Amino acid sequence: MPGFELFGEQEKKEVQDVLDSGVLMRYGFDGVRNGHWKARELEVLLAKRMQTKYAQVVSSGTAALTVALASAGVGAGDEVIMPTFTFVASFESILAIGAVPILVDIDDTLTLDPLAVKNAITDRTKVVMPVHMCGSMANLRVLRAICDEHSLLLLEDACQAIGGSFEGKPLGSYGDLGCFSFDYVKTITCGEGGAVITNNKEYYTNADNYSDHGHDHIGSDRGAESHPFLGYNFRISELNAAVGCAQVQKLDSFLEIQKNHYQIIRTGLEKVNGVTFRSVPEGGVENYSFLSFFLPSEELTRKVHAALGENGVDGCFYWFDNNWHYYRKWEHLSNLTSLGNLPKEVKDRLPDYAKTNFSSSDHWMGRTISVLIKLNWTKEEARQRADKIAKTIADCFN
Repeated sequence: MPGFELFGEQEKKEVQDVLDSGVLMRYGFDGVRNGHWKARELEVLLAKRMQTKYAQVVSSGTAALTVALASAGVGAGDEVIMPTFTFVASFESILAIGAVPILVDIDDTLTLDPLAVKNAITDRTKVVMPVHMCGSMANLRVLRAICDEHSLLLLEDACQAIGGSFEGKPLGSYGDLGCFSFDYVKTITCGEGGAVITNNKEYYTNADNYSDHGHDHIGSDRGAESHPFLGYNFRISELNAAVGCAQVQKLDSFLEIQKNHYQIIRTGLEKVNGVTFRSVPEGGVENYSFLSFFLPSEELTRKVHAALGENGVDGCFYWFDNNWHYYRKWEHLSNLTSLGNLPKEVKDRLPDYAKTNFSSSDHWMGRTISVLIKLNWTKEEARQRADKIAKTIADCFN
């Protein structure tokens, strides 16, 4: 991770196809595009790889989440349960459709705590959105049972975990809907892009229409298409999709490289007393894009993280203080700071996150460091890195 580390001739060819045709838009201009439909091709490749009936590619992971929610009829005042540890896009997508993000604690999986989910359900809850952060997954079996019991949608935000699996199913395909991001620093990248996957034909059709101004895409004359409902522009460009066509075909080779490098780092850290690792639910297989580990205290974790930086070990993240990925720095959400007036349903129903007790999340995140696993390391570079991280941690214990 990320996929741009291994750009090559395949990406160049796919992009050149688009440039040669001159058609950068995914719809229309049939006669001059020389048979190139890169967005459609990417959708076929994704659906096959993710073992789902349908895939809809869009302009970003944030767009994918927004489109997925809208396609399932989620709207103003509906509550969506999500974790305290995620990227800000998770709650942005919920707010974008007037729904209400309900933050709940994580557990040692660094994802949704199922008990916290159960305790957060109200008569307004419509969706449970686990976010498979840093390459590993929530306990989907338990969350699926909770959703079934309460007639809720299970929407997997798999933006950081493409290629992982749970009980033999690709992440994103276990729930009612799944979403991916293909931004510049993801395991596979389009530069900018995202996708929604589902086995539900109605959700797919809605996503297809909604992401293109409500066009129904029936027939071969774009100007004659009807608009069954309101939509917006979340289209991906053919250039971005072209890069994705090359990258998705490399996904399994990327995963193998990541797994090998991950195991080298993990083997090195397993020798250090006091280091423990995030829990992976039984039946789960990570995509190995990050190695996340715990230290005994917040104070020691801060010390280790600072020492890693001083020793030149880049790509080590202490999420507890991160502006984008942990609730403690989401003042714009807590204060509802917005350029325009927010929907009444949001203002009336959003909890006061400046006062909410998320000490259970703090317990885990305050002691977590995540190591980015790169694709372009050699095995020797990975071993040297493992040794350096292990020595830095050991020195901090002394």
